Amino acid sequence: MLELNELRFSFGKDAYQFDLSVDTHSTTAIMGKSGSGKSTLLNLIAGFLKPGSGDVQWQQESLLSLPTEQRPITTLFQQHNLFPHLTIHQNLALGINPSLKLDQEQEQQLRQSLDAVGMTGMENQGAISLSGGEQQRVALARCLLRQRPILLMDEPFSALDEATRESMQALTRETIKNNKLCAIIVTHSHHDATALNANTYTLVNGRLDSPT
Repeated sequence: MLELNELRFSFGKDAYQFDLSVDTHSTTAIMGKSGSGKSTLLNLIAGFLKPGSGDVQWQQESLLSLPTEQRPITTLFQQHNLFPHLTIHQNLALGINPSLKLDQEQEQQLRQSLDAVGMTGMENQGAISLSGGEQQRVALARCLLRQRPILLMDEPFSALDEATRESMQALTRETIKNNKLCAIIVTHSHHDATALNANTYTLVNGRLDSPT
């Protein structure tokens, strides 16, 4: 279980307190207006921001002492953060080994991740040539390669056209289910939450309401 216990953070005049319990294998959607603190919530979980007080626990162990790269977390962003001058294979390999040198087992894992997102055989294609939907598929494959149990998603579908958005919602839902992930998405879209079968919270005045 992922738990936020009286997790407090202040920035200027804005003050937040997050209390949340999320089952180990589940999807949770956090909704709210722009500036309501949705991304702040994800950044506190991931370790990009340090809370003023409170705790973030995974399986009853605090994550606060762990640096971002050591937390059992990977993040799927709205902007996919791919290097356009590299191939798909190279972009994925960077997530495993910065030297891009992979052993046989890692190469197999890379191919399996591409197969899981429907991009088998495309590993040598340049990232610069990919459509928005293809970039998102590669980003999702990269998340799978990290093999972390918690998946955070920051408006991952907002830049996609309607048809691609629906396709990626279905793929992400199945990826979460098949890999038994604990997933949290922040979004403006009720359709995103519904498509991912998510328990939905609304962030208002710096606090989360009850799930719907």
